[in-house]
Amino acid sequence: MKYTFLLFVSFGLTLFAQNSNETSITVDEPLVAKDSFAQKVWVDTLLSKMTLDEKIGQLFMVQAYSNKDDLHKKEITDLIEQYHVGGLIFMQGSPEKQVNLYNDYQSKSKVPLLVGFDGEWGLSMRIKPSFAFPWNMTLGAVQNDSLIYQVGKQIGIHCKEVGVHINFAPVVDINTNPKNPIIGNRSFGEDRENVTQKSIAFIKGMQSVGVLANAKHFPGHGDTAADSHKTLPVVNFDINRLDSIEMYPYKQLAKSNLASVMVAHLDVPALKTEKGRPTSISKRVITDLLKNKIGFKGLVFTDALNMKGVANYMPADSVALEALRAGNDMLLIPVDVEKGIATIRKAINDGLVSETRLDSSVVKVLQAKYWTGLNNLELLKTANLQQRIHTQKDDLLFKKIAENAITLVKNNDDFLPLTRLDTLSIASISLGDESSSEFVKTIDKYKSVSVVKGVNQSNYKNKLEKYNTVVIGVHKSDATPWKSYEISKSDIYLINQIAKHKKVILTVFASPYALLKLNGFNNISNVIVAYQNNSVFQSVAAQQIFGALPFLGKLPVSVSKQFSVGSGVVTKSINRLQYGTPEEEGMDSVKLSKIDSIAEYVISDKMSPGLQVLVAKNNKVVFEKSYGYYTYEKKQKVNNNSMYDLASLTKILGAFPLYLKAFEDGVYHLDDTLGDLLPMYKDSPLGDLLVIDMFAHQSGLKAWLPFYLKTLDSVSHQPMKKWYTKVKGNGYDVKIADSLFLKNEYIDSIYQEIKITPLRDKRDYKYSGLPFLLFKKVLENHYHKTMDVLLAENFTNYLGADKLLYTPLNKYHKDSIVPSEDDQYYRYQKLKGNVHDMAAAMFGGVTGNAGLFGNANDVAKMMQLYLNKGVYGNRKFFKSNTFDNFNKSYFINRDNRRALILDKPSFDPKVLNTCNCVSDKSFGHSGFTGTFAWADPESGLIYVFISNRTYPSMDNNLLGQKDIRTKIQQLIQQAIIQ
Repeated sequence: MKYTFLLFVSFGLTLFAQNSNETSITVDEPLVAKDSFAQKVWVDTLLSKMTLDEKIGQLFMVQAYSNKDDLHKKEITDLIEQYHVGGLIFMQGSPEKQVNLYNDYQSKSKVPLLVGFDGEWGLSMRIKPSFAFPWNMTLGAVQNDSLIYQVGKQIGIHCKEVGVHINFAPVVDINTNPKNPIIGNRSFGEDRENVTQKSIAFIKGMQSVGVLANAKHFPGHGDTAADSHKTLPVVNFDINRLDSIEMYPYKQLAKSNLASVMVAHLDVPALKTEKGRPTSISKRVITDLLKNKIGFKGLVFTDALNMKGVANYMPADSVALEALRAGNDMLLIPVDVEKGIATIRKAINDGLVSETRLDSSVVKVLQAKYWTGLNNLELLKTANLQQRIHTQKDDLLFKKIAENAITLVKNNDDFLPLTRLDTLSIASISLGDESSSEFVKTIDKYKSVSVVKGVNQSNYKNKLEKYNTVVIGVHKSDATPWKSYEISKSDIYLINQIAKHKKVILTVFASPYALLKLNGFNNISNVIVAYQNNSVFQSVAAQQIFGALPFLGKLPVSVSKQFSVGSGVVTKSINRLQYGTPEEEGMDSVKLSKIDSIAEYVISDKMSPGLQVLVAKNNKVVFEKSYGYYTYEKKQKVNNNSMYDLASLTKILGAFPLYLKAFEDGVYHLDDTLGDLLPMYKDSPLGDLLVIDMFAHQSGLKAWLPFYLKTLDSVSHQPMKKWYTKVKGNGYDVKIADSLFLKNEYIDSIYQEIKITPLRDKRDYKYSGLPFLLFKKVLENHYHKTMDVLLAENFTNYLGADKLLYTPLNKYHKDSIVPSEDDQYYRYQKLKGNVHDMAAAMFGGVTGNAGLFGNANDVAKMMQLYLNKGVYGNRKFFKSNTFDNFNKSYFINRDNRRALILDKPSFDPKVLNTCNCVSDKSFGHSGFTGTFAWADPESGLIYVFISNRTYPSMDNNLLGQKDIRTKIQQLIQQAIIQ
């Protein structure tokens, strides 16, 4: 079918040539449109009406700027109207101005203009603001070529939006020379097969949306140490090497429907060109080799003719003629159009060049114009242009490239991904000349990291003494692919010295060539190449280090004898939280952004001075924001690391995991009585209370008891000196708040008070915090450790939830903790880092009822552990059926929605403990200080809301009255794209 199709088109053009007294002009397959007959008619009609000068003009593509003045615009207009140039290549400027100029220039051209552009990594290469995809070197590390296809396709889509018909991309040079000053990061790498396959994928993607691709720079610019913009580089290899390496991609691409090739300005003696003659004007190279021997049938472009590599060789007018005679179809950025046209015209009139030769190129140019849709020229619009050239799809693809490119080069003892977080003390050091903020911030999401500054050759031992693991990030600019990637000598020395004494994870946010001077990095146990230094690559690299994402990339070039091209350790993810965007998990970021408005409403109406909101779906945090301030005085802003008093979230985040462990350890059974577990209650009315009833809040225990009131003076309402001192010690060791310590023996009084408190007559559902005080004693009696220690040792240390803890002032500065209340009834001070709940305070801030502090991120880790039914970070914490047994509503027939410890959605649609839009498998809890955490196995959603609505007074409950937490939950559900 394909053969017949080509014969038909060729036959048609042969008839045309005979009618115009010319010999047959061969049709070139890559430029043949699907509607080939209509294309032929269009091309024939235009060609038959052209004057000689108009035909010659079609060969010229001149550079146009959208950031220059009206004088430049007039110059381009004159070239269009007087010299009939066939195309423009847009250079620097802005997208909107380029579109406006495109419309204007097209309206002045007799034949539609073919617009070219250098957009190797996207429009951002030339015009801004616009989107930039990763460099080719980065893409070369990706093992999934379908992603490269998508990059080509998206770049093509962007090109069309600004009127670009041919994008001079991709670079297909095989970069075998690390010192190459002009190719480097623009190349897919040094392996010919990888470069070729990446090039094919990119080309197919871009041409699939109607934008012509261009392979450059023939015959191969990859192994040069000179820049053809400034001089004529010499490629001094024999023909066998050139054929097997430099020209290999072109031989394959010629069979892959490639639309065009750009010929470089090179001196390649082995190709038997005249001495010193640039390849871009060599008939041996272009006609004999590229067209005839290799068989390329698309458009052939010169590289820019204003480059010194060719401009120094002969006068501009002669260069234009020689380029045509050599076999080029379009002359890119000629120095002098007028003289170039005149010289070519004279050569044709003198018989040095046949008009048939001219027509063969003009036909190809016109075919290319038809192929790109210029036969139905439409003017472009600037409305919403930025939204069209930077979409969510672009951002998702960019991140996907990062996830697939970043390469784990060396991984001694399978140290990565980091698993035993409980054994690690991590320091972070940033080297280089660019920002490391996102890298460090993301690392800190997995495990608290100390940022150590000012480390040098003389002090590194002292500064790093208390750490066993050092993450070193080398951050170099990726503003352009030509920015220096080299690590300074002093930094190299420092890295090697630290690596002799510590476990080092070296992550280089630069070209892999940056590793060349590390002398094989024998001392460095773990080496990662992250290729580019931006927030996305920094975040992804950190996630890979902790196993949330796998390492998938392979080196596109060699960096040592040991680590050659294709090296790279592939790992598996270990089921930790990832961090990404809503669209990655099928959610609408625009709808989620409405949370901002609700947060502003909360703050402006003084429901809470500040808050945190986090949304995760399918193991990925897709929304995490902090709003407002610590207090209404607005002295300190809330950030994602700010810790809040979680109040009753302690029940499901502190008590619940320990209860699951104790259940599996056989410490208790659900049908045990309290008397079985705590003999002191055996002979009391509480002795017969079943564990299952207490956990389901239907044991008859009262909601709470104000123990603290009995310790206050009846007149002054101040803490009695009998029970409190300002200084710890002498039997007053229970810290209630700053400079306030309770006598140790009073805790026994609390347990006695619970013992003699009458039970409610009715054993229906009644929320109570008392079981969580009682079970504190059960756990600590059995394990002989306090609950805070048990939680850390068995859960949070492994989860990397360092900011989910009791008594946070023992570890963190006050400034990192949000105040919960200005207490004027018991402790008479601002509560900041000391638990708000009065009963929990009287136990030193450690109970199952309250006492836990944390931020939204670490709360989400525990909630994800529950969604994973006991597994997180490749560690099994409890059995899935254990969790299922607790996440079950046993007493629905008694109008009790509760599972065991966990809250469940209300049966009554008028009772908004949730938005009533979550599944009955979902679970969670709320907290008195204005907190909420909920997870739904059916949707994979986790929602965390944390605030200090109790500041300055717990009497303020506007947050609850306005159902803010459930309204946000409703909005989150609505953001799921159906």
